[in-house]
Amino acid sequence: MPTADISPATHLAAEVATQPDDWARAAAVAAEYRAVLPQPGERVAVVGCGTSLFMSRAIAALREEAGQGLTDAWPASQLRLGREYDRYLFICRSGTTTEVVRAMEQVPAHIPRTVVCSSPGTPVLGLGDAILIDEVDEKSVVQTRFATTTLAILRWHLGADLAPAIAQARAVLAEDPAKSLAAVRHAEQISFVGMGFAASIADEAGLKLRESCQAWTEGYLATEYRHGPISIAAPGRAVWAFGALEPGFADDVAVTGAHLEHRDIDPMADLVRVQQLCLLRAADLGLDADHPRNLNRSIILEQ
Repeated sequence: MPTADISPATHLAAEVATQPDDWARAAAVAAEYRAVLPQPGERVAVVGCGTSLFMSRAIAALREEAGQGLTDAWPASQLRLGREYDRYLFICRSGTTTEVVRAMEQVPAHIPRTVVCSSPGTPVLGLGDAILIDEVDEKSVVQTRFATTTLAILRWHLGADLAPAIAQARAVLAEDPAKSLAAVRHAEQISFVGMGFAASIADEAGLKLRESCQAWTEGYLATEYRHGPISIAAPGRAVWAFGALEPGFADDVAVTGAHLEHRDIDPMADLVRVQQLCLLRAADLGLDADHPRNLNRSIILEQ
């Protein structure tokens, strides 16, 4: 199979590379907007579409794990009203996604609405308390740094120290991905797994490869993987685990002959490795990683 190096000319490559600095700056953003981010004890709904939905699920898992209060994550197209939420938090890179605009308009006026967006002058910014992070906006259709920086803002807000994750991501970016990702570069199929917020990172990892290089990927809770999905594991395929491994998981994967990819690093830093894999595999296939097939930056539906 022909191979190629990551092209530094792609927007995706440039945007992936800024993430450690973006996450570091996110601490100041979290402090500046503390008053409009979810407060301890509030009942919160986090809302998004696509990648933003996966970040919503990650935020919900982290907030509940931190004991900050009930937190649900919903796709904007299936917003739950009437559940006595104290705040809605919307995530929308483009600021124009039809489902998000409609959902924000449906929230009763007396309930606080916060929206994280990277696109100035867009409709969602006038529909709630806006956190505009245009410094991480992207030219690539494929989301990377906007999503992870939004997650970083909420992690800082919840009291996490992201210094280790930032250092790990910088170390990842300093590696030669052709060597560090050799075992998964040509895998026929990859299943991503994780627990807690890492399960949402697993879903996001699979989406990135499907978008950028049309790969066969799936995402599961690590504990659910053995309840059926493991049946597709085989030599030439891979299982990529984010976060700590469940007891016995590595042994169960080994029996199948599939490769187990795992590093004991923060799932956000490990996601950077997946983003690099996207670039490698897209280059191998001669695909434009910035402009996935059948996909636009914003989904705008007819009224």
